[in-house]
Amino acid sequence: MLSAKNISKKYVTDGKSVSVLKEVSLDLQEGEFASIIGRSGSGKTTLLNVLSTLVRPDEGVLRYQGQDLAGVEENRLNTLRMADFAVIFQFHHLLPYLTVLENTLLPFMNSVKPVDASIKERARACLDRVGLADKAHRLPGNLSGGEQQRVAIARALVKSARILFADEPTGSLDRATGEQIMTLLSDLHRDGLSIVMVTHEPDYAGLAQRTIELEDGIIVH
Repeated sequence: MLSAKNISKKYVTDGKSVSVLKEVSLDLQEGEFASIIGRSGSGKTTLLNVLSTLVRPDEGVLRYQGQDLAGVEENRLNTLRMADFAVIFQFHHLLPYLTVLENTLLPFMNSVKPVDASIKERARACLDRVGLADKAHRLPGNLSGGEQQRVAIARALVKSARILFADEPTGSLDRATGEQIMTLLSDLHRDGLSIVMVTHEPDYAGLAQRTIELEDGIIVH
């Protein structure tokens, strides 16, 4: 489904070139749940960003459904992200002046056309899926941290994405709330969603079918 071959990425810091990823190769099968672990600075988030096309690699090949994405123009990548990819982060990135429902609909609110009624209905169904149907018209400031993260997950689900990329989705939450989020992700995986998740929690990584360990930009396990 998604294949990375010999991916390398460098950043320039204080005038020095730093290799963050070094010829990383991996394959994600459809319906798979894979976790990425490693120490801080090992390249976990950079790898996730490359896989989700948010960052272009310096070298290597990234293929999705057999298509090489290296030379694809940004507007076509945006179309791909909108259709098939969804990303959630450690911090939910909700807009405080929009309601829960409006934040869920945000991927469809970037044009002058009103959001279609069928999409609104799907957004409400996604909020119900994450247990927030009764809070659709509240502002994010009136929700707990765990509830805000669930809104971010609903926002990802409303796109009907095929792959969910999650970067430390429980990192800013307490243990009990984090476990609720992981239960939700596990349920979504059982429903057929492909998931790639970066986490620093070994217990959460163990919920995935496969764990990929990075060390200094290299896959060691």
